[in-house]
Amino acid sequence: MLTKSKKPLALSILVVIAWFMITGVFGPLFGKLSTVQENNNSSFLPKGAEATLASDEIAKFSAGTAFNFPTLILLEGQLTPEALNKVNAHLESLRSLTLADTQAKVGDYLLKNQPIVAFPSQDQSAILINIPLDGETLGKLLPNEEPVLPALIEALREDMKEFATVVNLDPYVTGPGGLLGDLFGAFGSIDTTLLLTTLGVVAFILVFVYRSPILWIIPLLSAVFALSLAGGVVYLLAKADIIDVDGQSQGILSILVVGAATDYALLLISRYREELHHHEDRFDAMRAAYKGVWEPILASGSTVAISLLMLLFSQLSNSAGLGPIGAIGIAASVFTILTLLPALLLIFGRWIFWPRTPKSDGIDHMTGGLWSTIAQRVANNPRKSWIITGSALLILAFFSTTLRADGIGTVDTFVSKPESVVGQSLLEKHFPGGEGDPTQIVVSADKALAVTQAVSKAPGVDEVVPANQGRVVGGKTILNVTLDKAPDSVEAGNYIPAIREAAKAADASALVGGTSAVYFDVRTANDRDNKTIIPIILLVITIILGFLLRSIISAIVLLGTVVLSYFATLGVCALVFNHAFGFAGGDNAFPLFAFIFLVALGIDYNIFLMTRVREESAKVGTREGVIKGVAVTGGVITSAGVVLAATFAVLGLIPLVPLAELGFAVAFGVLLDTIVVRSILVPALVHEIGPKIWWPSKLAQRG
Repeated sequence: MLTKSKKPLALSILVVIAWFMITGVFGPLFGKLSTVQENNNSSFLPKGAEATLASDEIAKFSAGTAFNFPTLILLEGQLTPEALNKVNAHLESLRSLTLADTQAKVGDYLLKNQPIVAFPSQDQSAILINIPLDGETLGKLLPNEEPVLPALIEALREDMKEFATVVNLDPYVTGPGGLLGDLFGAFGSIDTTLLLTTLGVVAFILVFVYRSPILWIIPLLSAVFALSLAGGVVYLLAKADIIDVDGQSQGILSILVVGAATDYALLLISRYREELHHHEDRFDAMRAAYKGVWEPILASGSTVAISLLMLLFSQLSNSAGLGPIGAIGIAASVFTILTLLPALLLIFGRWIFWPRTPKSDGIDHMTGGLWSTIAQRVANNPRKSWIITGSALLILAFFSTTLRADGIGTVDTFVSKPESVVGQSLLEKHFPGGEGDPTQIVVSADKALAVTQAVSKAPGVDEVVPANQGRVVGGKTILNVTLDKAPDSVEAGNYIPAIREAAKAADASALVGGTSAVYFDVRTANDRDNKTIIPIILLVITIILGFLLRSIISAIVLLGTVVLSYFATLGVCALVFNHAFGFAGGDNAFPLFAFIFLVALGIDYNIFLMTRVREESAKVGTREGVIKGVAVTGGVITSAGVVLAATFAVLGLIPLVPLAELGFAVAFGVLLDTIVVRSILVPALVHEIGPKIWWPSKLAQRG
């Protein structure tokens, strides 16, 4: 018969074995996650968006449901008749190019019965080639399970690089296909470089925190197991078309799981180390530690997960998809840390903390040092503390009004200048900005002339011509509208409302679609999401905090401090993005994503702090409870904040402005929450309010 200590040890071993089996199943599935990505803006729009309705109508003009997703090749240099003839002779050979060491060819992914055409610029210094890519192939995979588009773009670039030397021209593969291909390439590092860098950064921080050559491995291993579980579940759901995954959501999943799991691990390990000083038996110490941390970890995870799930109210499928993806990641992190981590710690015993092995000496080692000093100083002068910190945050928040987050064109999305971006800039130099990728209007055939005349007068319109030689299907025809700006730019999107108004004035049934319309409708949906989802999240978090702390006042105070911190962070972002990084602007989904991660994750640290303060206040009163709570949680919460900030900062490795902006915002905001809000502002406000902070619980009557 097993003794008292052997029973939990045997159970711990069984838990670890079970986790290795789980990871053996879900780990390989996580490795396939990039194969189910969708990175096409048009596929994210709601079915009711006008660009979507137009796309459905435009598809009727092609065989099946195919739609044209043009890839443009720009050849720049001094043209000669001989060079133009050679270009035209070379065009059809492009169809036979093979992709990425497979038998697949470029021609397999082009629109049927559509020619590859080339035409010179008016200044006779460039040639534009239109490759009519079948848009339905964007989500397909090659026989080697790699995405089609990057391989197709690479094949065209290799061929054009060699051919261009023959005609003495400079080649650039650009347009929607080239730009999206480079986006795929930017996201390609997510499942390799990004993840490895994140794990390396976390490992370095953990070694520094624990000063142990071994202990850091356990929380990091737990985080990897959590990521395998989450990634495997997400892959299965995406494979079954239940949720949508894009490169951004996959990258955020990795960052979120590693950061959150490590944070929860730090909290549990810190409390376990503390309890080892008060218990001879490590199993008793774990029971005491578990009792103290399971509720804040579960509450924290629930807050973040539920906040993320509010994204399901988004009109955009990629934003809506990030909600359950992130929630799955958080749930996997909580589940892993509350099951696998305790089992691993119990199996290895006290020696895992070597060389700082905790002894059962009854000494509270957490109440001395820097954080005890900070806690005492705040307690001695709370009003001065909250006035100074609150004023500083308000000043920073003022600059949030200068944040540019009204959309960003694809060209400006890249931190660097890949070939597609350079080509797009040169394209606008020699051709109208929308050449090769026109805005398309579906109109009644008998009103085509009236719509043409009306739209020709709209701002930004360079040319309006019939598409498909004026073909009529079901009484409808298509007009191609060439704009004077790049089709995926913010400026081109701004033209869409006036074009729609002009078209509908001539034909009430007119539908305006195409790349520029898609980008405009995405921005409109994001604006709506910002206004509706943020208030819902605030309400949900307030309710969770109220139940957790059994107090209405403390919930409102904590939420207020985090919201203030959020706007202060946006203010700093405005200053940094506009004046230091020189970004052209920001995606208009940025405020929503920044809010979710900053408020939901920022509230974590307040939960960790205030649950401990409440626990101590029940023993020694509110004032001493705050001092003790700040002292014992200061080190672990700061370490957790640094870990989370560092993991999100790794997003900057992906050369895309939206992710670089989000990474900076969350990293800075988390550090602001950890160092200023949680350490000074919240304790000062609690001291100022006193026991009433716990109203209406019984603690409000205690001193």
